[in-house]
Amino acid sequence: MNKLSMSIGLLMAASISLPLSAGMLTGTIKDSDGKLLEGVLVRVTDAVTGVSESVYTSPQGKYQLATRLHGTLSIRARTPYYRDAKGTVELAAASKAEEDLVMFAMTGDEEISDSLPAAYHFGNLPFETGDDAHFNRYQFQRDCLSCHQLGNPFTRVPRTPESWAVTIERMHRMVGNFDSDLRDERSVILSKGFDGKPVSVRPVFPLDELLGKAKIYEYSLDRAYVPHDSIVHPTNGLIYTVDQGLDHMVVTDPRTGQSEYILQADGAAMKFHEGNPNEGSNVGLFNPTDRHGPHSLDMGLDGKYYVTNTGSTSIGVFNPDTNEWEASHKIPRDSGAVYPHTIRVDAAGIVWFTLAGSENVGRLDPIAGTFKILDLPHVVPGGISGGTQPYGIDINPIDDSMWYGRLFGDKIGRVDPVTLEITEYDSPVRGPRRMHFDKAGILWVTGYSEGELARIDVDGFESTVYVMPEFAEGYRPAPYALGVHPQTQEIWLNENMTDRIYRFIPSEERFVVYPVPLAGTYTRDMSFSNEGHICLSNNPIPPPALEGGVLEVICLDADYDAESEAALLTVSQN
Repeated sequence: MNKLSMSIGLLMAASISLPLSAGMLTGTIKDSDGKLLEGVLVRVTDAVTGVSESVYTSPQGKYQLATRLHGTLSIRARTPYYRDAKGTVELAAASKAEEDLVMFAMTGDEEISDSLPAAYHFGNLPFETGDDAHFNRYQFQRDCLSCHQLGNPFTRVPRTPESWAVTIERMHRMVGNFDSDLRDERSVILSKGFDGKPVSVRPVFPLDELLGKAKIYEYSLDRAYVPHDSIVHPTNGLIYTVDQGLDHMVVTDPRTGQSEYILQADGAAMKFHEGNPNEGSNVGLFNPTDRHGPHSLDMGLDGKYYVTNTGSTSIGVFNPDTNEWEASHKIPRDSGAVYPHTIRVDAAGIVWFTLAGSENVGRLDPIAGTFKILDLPHVVPGGISGGTQPYGIDINPIDDSMWYGRLFGDKIGRVDPVTLEITEYDSPVRGPRRMHFDKAGILWVTGYSEGELARIDVDGFESTVYVMPEFAEGYRPAPYALGVHPQTQEIWLNENMTDRIYRFIPSEERFVVYPVPLAGTYTRDMSFSNEGHICLSNNPIPPPALEGGVLEVICLDADYDAESEAALLTVSQN
């Protein structure tokens, strides 16, 4: 029996073990005075499978969860300024259960401060003033929040400037800056800001009626270290996630929550599991240059996934039909290419990618196996960065041109698919990070430095900038990536400092904000299932920075109805 047959057999066996119809869990959430609580995130977890499902309470404080989960389940209710309410519920297969919970308000300043997301501790730092200051708010946000949160319980522990200097030196090296004086200045700012005292800010989080139509699924990845980008297969529905830290392709079945970890040849996980303590410490430091470091993926015309290997400077190839890695394409050493980053495949099957460690973008003809590395126009990088960091990338569906952003250069560029001529424009938002086109050829870009969303008509490069809502004045969101919903064409953004996901409805020019289940959430690129679920990995670095310490894939269904879901699950399982 080959590996594919074994995988299919395991998935079928797991599916057969599921209940023949959905269970239904309902209840009411009140506070200690009997007030019904709206918008409470009610999370149910099966410790055996590692799967969690969450819904939000209605204005009447009620929740309704149709679920495959059954047996002894843990339940938790969470909402701002209240202590979590927890319990255990028994839900037999194809049965109904009711579980009401009472929540108690937080009382002391320290308790409230500790409960706030990272943004409200980071935003309390003594930033420098002035638009050109090295360490003003927007420079700090772009420099220091790119891979992880700053201000969560893991990072805001009081430390001396000397202790901070070690961390800051490592971070500055990641952006090509080796100035010890700048390192020391930033270390002082962090030491002063994270002093262990409670913060006084009290953000007000909005509740939208659309929360009542949402459900969140979580699938734990207990063997992953840096599960970076995830993508949902268009036909088999499995979720494929590249693990930059341990060189895996993680294949997750959302029907069962179970994952398979498939290692690249000579991958870091093999070295790690051989028990070498030095290798273990390297993994803890997360140095992607000593491994393949798979980061981003996209499907080629041949149905295979093409993957940017940041450490081995190659384009990996994973075949979902055989569940195996194939021979990678090595980027020529003399090209000067460093750190292949985000990847997209155009209509002709050409594989395009940015190179975050050099001022280049690249293209691979996967049939011929040949590369073309393009030098970008010279741009002076902003802030303390030693380079502009070519980052997000997408293909215009109208003319197949490739577009990219330069995170530290505040530029957006176009590459002609035939002539390879490069044209660059000033970005309408600072810190253009990741981007996607909609069906009409409109380019949408996240402005990471200041919490903005740009809509760009690339024919003439006319733009509209939408300021994302903040929940306390001056505490700006940090939008990392976005996706365009294939059916609704709405824009979905992940924001990595407030434990929330944003939805932008273009026809109404408004944002809807969805709280997510875990504190410390730091999500990456977005993908969409055939059902319209928004799926993405959750991987703050290091894993202990995420509540519970186990990284995951999360999927959000914005069109959830419990009764319809119960009927659908029953049909699909029969």
